[in-house]
Amino acid sequence: MAYVDKSLQCVDCGINFTFSAQDQEFFAQKGYVNEPKRCPTCREARKAERGGGGFGGAQRQMFPVTCAQCGQSTQVPFEPRTGKPVYCSDCYRNAKR
Repeated sequence: MAYVDKSLQCVDCGINFTFSAQDQEFFAQKGYVNEPKRCPTCREARKAERGGGGFGGAQRQMFPVTCAQCGQSTQVPFEPRTGKPVYCSDCYRNAKR
């Protein structure tokens, strides 16, 4: 399929940005069916707000826990709930098998 650059409007700031043919091809290869709603600047800002974003992103808050299976002290990226077991990465990985 031949892709052609498209002009889209950002839902956050309202500016027009280009959804390039190259980006469209990338989206298709990844299986994405929706066009981007945000310009690259707003997309990065939203990613930073949510604490995601790989390199240079904000550090996730980690919570200390004791593994319910092996008793090892570890940290997890979510706040554990009372009454719910929490596992270290090794025990969690083994339980998924």
